[in-house]
Amino acid sequence: MTTPSANSGPRPAIVVVGAENTETLMAEFERYGRDYDITCAASAIEAITLLSRLRSDGHPVALILAESELPDMNLLEALSTFRSIVPTARRVVGIGWNRFALHTETLRPALQKGKFDTFLLIPRGARDEEFHYAITELLSDWGATVAAPEVEVLRIISSGLTPLTMEIRDLLDRIGMPYRTYPPDSSQGRTAMALLPADVVAAHPDGEIPLPLVQSLRGTGDEVIAPAAVRDVSAMIYGRPSDIEVDTVVDLAVVGAGPAGLAAAVYAASEGLSTVVVESEAVGGQAGTSSMIRNYLGFPRGISGMRLAQRARTQALRFGARFYSGWPVQGMTIEDSVAPYRVITEGGDVCARSVLVSTGVAYRRLGVGDLEALVGMGVHYGAAMSAAREMDGQDVFVVGGGNSAGQAAIHLARYARSVTIVVRRPDLSATMSQYLIGEIAFNPRITVCGSCEVVDGGGAGRLEWITLRDSFSGTEDRRPAGGLFLLLGASPQCDWLPVEVARDANGFILTGRDVPRDRWSDDVPPANLATSEPGLFAAGDIRAGSMKRVAAASGEGASVVPLVHTWLESLRQVQTP
Repeated sequence: MTTPSANSGPRPAIVVVGAENTETLMAEFERYGRDYDITCAASAIEAITLLSRLRSDGHPVALILAESELPDMNLLEALSTFRSIVPTARRVVGIGWNRFALHTETLRPALQKGKFDTFLLIPRGARDEEFHYAITELLSDWGATVAAPEVEVLRIISSGLTPLTMEIRDLLDRIGMPYRTYPPDSSQGRTAMALLPADVVAAHPDGEIPLPLVQSLRGTGDEVIAPAAVRDVSAMIYGRPSDIEVDTVVDLAVVGAGPAGLAAAVYAASEGLSTVVVESEAVGGQAGTSSMIRNYLGFPRGISGMRLAQRARTQALRFGARFYSGWPVQGMTIEDSVAPYRVITEGGDVCARSVLVSTGVAYRRLGVGDLEALVGMGVHYGAAMSAAREMDGQDVFVVGGGNSAGQAAIHLARYARSVTIVVRRPDLSATMSQYLIGEIAFNPRITVCGSCEVVDGGGAGRLEWITLRDSFSGTEDRRPAGGLFLLLGASPQCDWLPVEVARDANGFILTGRDVPRDRWSDDVPPANLATSEPGLFAAGDIRAGSMKRVAAASGEGASVVPLVHTWLESLRQVQTP
């Protein structure tokens, strides 16, 4: 049972718990035997003993499937105990066909509260691919967020968890790029340093090679860089806008590859429009950092933001869209009265007949100087998926009351000893979806600290403590803290736009009837997603009055494409003599 894999020690385990259908389930899981150790327990007590032994032996558990009726313990009590032993394992309930109608109704409230990940009908015959599709999804999610990768596409050489190292790891996690981190004195580290370009070595005659290094193993494996910023790693993976030949003028330039930008890219490219997407960080935007989105249409078991973003990117690429990541837009000019727009980045410019601004929002800064100095060293803006693994056994705080904060807290609770959500409102009811509130209330590791704010914090080179202030009494409480994740409201990301583009008092882009009346054409307002500048559109969180939900942003991105067609047709009519 402890056969080591090529790279990462013992193979992960799949544990089947039950008595009535054990033989059927073990036969179904035979197909996973190459990559997982498949084992079973005939009762909940036997499973608890097995899971405890696996944990003490350092043997990872990827998935637990328990039958809906156990011979010795209430199912939900058993699942809660399984979770306390192996919080990172995915939990599935298998229901026999003869009990399906009864048990699905009784189990659905528990599913809504996150007591387990999904329930499935136990297969009655061969090739029940719907069953295996669900199992594979769960194993894939576990592999992406918990397991060490079996293959490496990139290597990071670093002497520790420096802020830049953490930024690079977070980028690679968000784009689904398998990597491993090695110390410089390892054989992998020495190999990478030996492959550094001569000009990099010559720039450091004292022999102190700057870390981290990043080595690409795609192709020959001899490309090694000493990145000064995370953007250099993006350029290594995706290239620069100026590196790839594009048309003189594209039909649509999409600035920002969150849900709105990705949806626009898919629909525009599929309808034959030449489309270029420029993204300052990683494809997916803030939504891409979500560990699990459970209320997105069509994904009943949920989907991580990273997987949703990467699937959308692959879909857009299939239709011919081109992506450039890691290149913040610095400005935009209008070359003449109608076209083209010139989108300016350090990596090159993109000229387009129309532009969609879908840059979304950034998290607001906390404004506490001592904590700002520890960003990347225990303090993180956003969910910082890669940092979750470093929170094992720590007391962690999440600041924010939106869905992103709730999703981050639930994910962090798989690793941290405790997670405290800090929110200025009395509770989460006004700002968070009910399904997340239910999961948070059930999770024993998560507490909500309402009417509170973080006012101080510090540590010797890394976060060690924070101070909370009660908004009503003004009393302050100093708490030990291994991690602080800040998901504070929304700050628009469009300072690069020309001043002519109308915005509201908070800096969000005005569209449709919200555009000032003196900017309307012939006293007719722009279309709903059109801005004050003809051919310039806005969708998603950057748009004033938007819903601030993934599905809403996706819908707006898709809805922009007919407006682009109309605009391009008007340009053709003007250009036709």
